[in-house]
Amino acid sequence: MARELCLIHANCQGEPLQARLDCCPAFRERYECRLYTNYVREPIPEADLTRCSLFLYQYLGPTWGELASETLIGKLPDHARALCVPNMFFKGYWPTWSGRAGFDYRCELLDGYIDAGLTADEATLLYLRANLVTKLDLAALREGSLRREREREALTPVKYTSLIEEFHGREQLFNTVNHPGARLMDHAARGVLRELGLPRPDADALAALGDPFPEFEQPIHPSVATFFGWDFAGPGRRYKVYGRRMTFAAWTANYVYARRHGVTDFIGFLQGDIPAQLHEI
Repeated sequence: MARELCLIHANCQGEPLQARLDCCPAFRERYECRLYTNYVREPIPEADLTRCSLFLYQYLGPTWGELASETLIGKLPDHARALCVPNMFFKGYWPTWSGRAGFDYRCELLDGYIDAGLTADEATLLYLRANLVTKLDLAALREGSLRREREREALTPVKYTSLIEEFHGREQLFNTVNHPGARLMDHAARGVLRELGLPRPDADALAALGDPFPEFEQPIHPSVATFFGWDFAGPGRRYKVYGRRMTFAAWTANYVYARRHGVTDFIGFLQGDIPAQLHEI
């Protein structure tokens, strides 16, 4: 028997969510999933919308025009179900992160040192020695991130912010600001299945999926880890960076080198043949 069509309209979290939903045999047998990536404005064909039985979406407001959630929902058949799913984000580990365009994994504090005309060595050492506690209200910034997440969470019946509050100090829950780890992605999938009235995913299959974003762990400034007492983010930790292992110091040196040499595709730079002297510091 032909499966019903499930459309997933989401960011990078859509693919690991689908993988986890497919760990539930009842879901997998009922639905054929098609994933459309929202942040690149990937269009959804009208033919898919008119066939859709289940629409899983991360909420997009009216400024998204034809891709706005309410616009898309209005094009679904009357029998289709639309369910808003989590769009998880947490800046608490990286209080100086910025989404400003032009450079990946941007740090406004480090950019300030670089743009002030310091040499590479000066900018790197100043940033490594910086105590962010004296520059920022880290506790307030973390609470601000959680507050904004509670507002986003209000759009979905699948609640998750309390999980961030409970566990973020015990383990690193996010690899980047919008790349949640297995605990949160597994939780999201269970919540979606619960809302659909379906069984929980198979535990062994879920565990086998592992880290949903295994290629990259954005390093955490050691002074932030010290302030909050996070023992998983000390200066000696070697983070996964696209097939390499880097300490925070090596990460900083690569960042400064790339910025000073006009690199705009920092991800591509890190994935390529970086200068040998930057492999480890």
